[in-house]
Amino acid sequence: MCTVSFVNNNGVVMITSNRDEQVVRPGAIAPKNYNQNGKNVIYPKDPKAGGTWFAVDADKTVLVLLNGGLEKHKAAFSYRKSRGLIALDMMYSHSPKDFWTQINLENIEPFTLVLYQEEKLYELIWDGFVKRMRKLDQNKNHIWSSVTLYPGEIRKKRSDWFTQFLKDKSEISPQDMFRFHRNTQDDDAENGLVINRQNVLKTLSITQVTIEQNKGIMRHYDLISAEDFSTTFISI
Repeated sequence: MCTVSFVNNNGVVMITSNRDEQVVRPGAIAPKNYNQNGKNVIYPKDPKAGGTWFAVDADKTVLVLLNGGLEKHKAAFSYRKSRGLIALDMMYSHSPKDFWTQINLENIEPFTLVLYQEEKLYELIWDGFVKRMRKLDQNKNHIWSSVTLYPGEIRKKRSDWFTQFLKDKSEISPQDMFRFHRNTQDDDAENGLVINRQNVLKTLSITQVTIEQNKGIMRHYDLISAEDFSTTFISI
């Protein structure tokens, strides 16, 4: 949940996420379709809390979670509900964008959501006190790094890597973006796109959704087991 990119290549939207987690956390369940409230949502599941960090529905709505809000926070001993379950509450609502204005986030740990809904892009931030919604240009490319793991100067450096990678490329494929998330600064275990901090905190997986017209593809690559999963869905 800690590095997310959004790339729009001539109408083909690619959203890719690297999940950085404590290695003691149980491995995620590969993406499946789950039906709730009459709505189908595809997501990899965190078996610990039952939530997710990356979800897509049949309407091509995509929601990706990053830990932390505006700045690094001091975690409380306990919270009312996991952020991954909040992400599912959002996805199973009639409209995640509208639900954001209604949802009660009291005693929820700070987080950031990247929301792509009805071909519009939003950044949603809960800093522990205030909810924020910012509409972004869906025709431009964006990258986020979790404030809980990467200080400001490192986030800026990673943004520069992203800009440099895309520079002068007239065409970007999903495979290109997967390689960016898999291989960028692979000799930097502390702050590269795939991290390994003393075998305590690692990048565990890379998840990607590609949307082109009414077709979507979710790919989920488990970096620990090397299992590569993909599923295709059609929006009617």
